[in-house]
Amino acid sequence: MIRDRGNIKWNSLMLPEHVKMLREWAKEDTWDAKGQLDEQKLEQLNLAAEEAMEFAKEVNITYFSHRQSKQIAGKIHYFDSVKKEFRIVDRSGHVQRILLKQIEHIELIG
Repeated sequence: MIRDRGNIKWNSLMLPEHVKMLREWAKEDTWDAKGQLDEQKLEQLNLAAEEAMEFAKEVNITYFSHRQSKQIAGKIHYFDSVKKEFRIVDRSGHVQRILLKQIEHIELIG
């Protein structure tokens, strides 16, 4: 049976720059790709956001930030049309700002 030690056996032969590049390359494999929103999806996001603001409903928003998909739950407090950003009050009472172009999905909670 062969006991392979992976990269450990090669590290002594590699330059530090190469090791750094390999680690960055492995990190890039975990990044997500942001999908493109079509007109129909944008209309659905708009309707969900309008309903949430009008009736003060709680929402679950999926957005794309720093090459990763993230989620936030809270109430949409305000939409700034100049900056094109939502201001969301999360469950702990903090105001989060999310740009419109970062949003992937808005789901109404109850």
